Amino acid sequence: MAPLTSMNATNTMISMSSMTTLTHLLARALTLSAIAAALIAPTAQAAQPSAAATAAQSTPAAHLPQAAAPSPLGDLGAFRTITQDVAALVDKGDLPGAKRRIKDLETQWDAAEAGLKPRAAAQWHGVDKAIDRALSALRADKPQAPACKEAVANVLRLMDNPATK
Repeated sequence: MAPLTSMNATNTMISMSSMTTLTHLLARALTLSAIAAALIAPTAQAAQPSAAATAAQSTPAAHLPQAAAPSPLGDLGAFRTITQDVAALVDKGDLPGAKRRIKDLETQWDAAEAGLKPRAAAQWHGVDKAIDRALSALRADKPQAPACKEAVANVLRLMDNPATK
């Protein structure tokens, strides 16, 4: 009967792994849906704060500056929410968690490039470079919390005001 016990444990591990994968896929789908909505109607969403932006104000990283005006790139709320999540993880000292979460920002930002970059190429490149610096800081062999915190704060600053460098 030992093989049956092993088989049950294997099935449980596969089920848990499948649930984790489904959870990640659902989160990505929701974020991509928000990005698509931002690309379709940026002016309508700029007039009202998004639910994600409102929820972000109650996160541990709520002390981070909020977007002041609509970006020439459109609604960056979904990207800002991810970046605030990363900032909160860095603030807690969870650099491995921040490294995992910033991967979502990287993939979703890259996926939205075709819709965002034509709107304001110079501003898009500024935010893109800031994201790259934050990725480098978090992916360093020995990431340093102060450098990570500064790099992530810079991403937020540029998302809020992409005209600055």
